[in-house]
Amino acid sequence: MVTFRISDMTCGHCASTIAGAVRAEDPAARLEFDIGEHLVRIASAALAGPALQAAIRAAGYSPMEVQGRPQPAAARGCGCGCGCGSTKAQALDVTQTAGPAKGGCCN
Repeated sequence: MVTFRISDMTCGHCASTIAGAVRAEDPAARLEFDIGEHLVRIASAALAGPALQAAIRAAGYSPMEVQGRPQPAAARGCGCGCGCGSTKAQALDVTQTAGPAKGGCCN
């Protein structure tokens, strides 16, 4: 199983696009997503890490292969999951209302 951190994977639509790109190359591939941690774990008998990475890049994303056990987002930085390393970031206001819809989740 190969693990990639994909910082620009932010929603279910992104995960679906990535799954489609990988399965176009290997229909039998198994994918496990952790959108909050920006991780995807892929089991493929047909493709190795570089080919999987190329398929994800071709779909418009920026995968970085993770060696070993991925570190949780909160341990990497400010705690928001961005991995910035800042300790001065403000907490996310989860009570904030959503802005006007712009036609898609990735706009």
